[in-house]
Amino acid sequence: MRQYITFFKIKILAGLQYRSAALAGMVTQLFWGIMYILMFAAFYRSNSYQAMTFSEVVCYVWLNQAFLALFMLWRMDNEIFDSIQKGNVVYELCRPLNMYWMWFFKNAATRISSLLLRCGPIIFVSFFVPEPYGLIIPNNVVIWGAFIISMILAFMIVLSILMFIYILTFYTISATGIRTFLVMLIDFLSGVVIPLAYFPTGLLNIIKWLPFASMQDTPFRIYSGNIAGIEIWKRIGIQFFWVVILIWIGNVVMKKALTKVVIQGG
Repeated sequence: MRQYITFFKIKILAGLQYRSAALAGMVTQLFWGIMYILMFAAFYRSNSYQAMTFSEVVCYVWLNQAFLALFMLWRMDNEIFDSIQKGNVVYELCRPLNMYWMWFFKNAATRISSLLLRCGPIIFVSFFVPEPYGLIIPNNVVIWGAFIISMILAFMIVLSILMFIYILTFYTISATGIRTFLVMLIDFLSGVVIPLAYFPTGLLNIIKWLPFASMQDTPFRIYSGNIAGIEIWKRIGIQFFWVVILIWIGNVVMKKALTKVVIQGG
């Protein structure tokens, strides 16, 4: 485990060097957050149906922007795709490390380093946005604890799903098609486009059991108060289940894929 932690630290430090890119991304996310909130404000003024209160939606939007670096599935490591498609993965196989966990920690470090540069300023600014458009702080310790636990589990689910996309590259000539399709589908089913609370009840009752609902939608709705009471711990239980299952299956599929790797060339 020590070597993975060392590798994690190195990637964190490397990611913290891109301050200009983080600043540009942060400004973009602030504008996107304001735009989304204004869009929902117009929707609430013209529609009586409210699956979430406006304050809950505002919290959801700001959290979505603040923690985008953790949950944006479309940001993947192109070095991994290139190493698989060009055959450079053979060098990774020579290392005395588990490739699954090496890539897992690499992706975690890249996302966390980006988060460290962006999250704080966005949260800070969102607190000072005039009501009712600013981020509200929960005054319940239980909600804070559940939110933190849910965020950790959600992040692990994102990483494990990323690993599946990388592994699928072993079985395809080009990863572009399946990568684009999966990102669009999972973004829709995980609450990136709109919170899952706005989905039809019948569809929502199915989606909430899938791993995609256990990504950002669950912790953000816990923070906002849209998910409360015993339902919080039910959702966290579902998250924990998917973390264990996805990581276990990912390791099994990775081992199987590596037994079929063929490296051509000199």
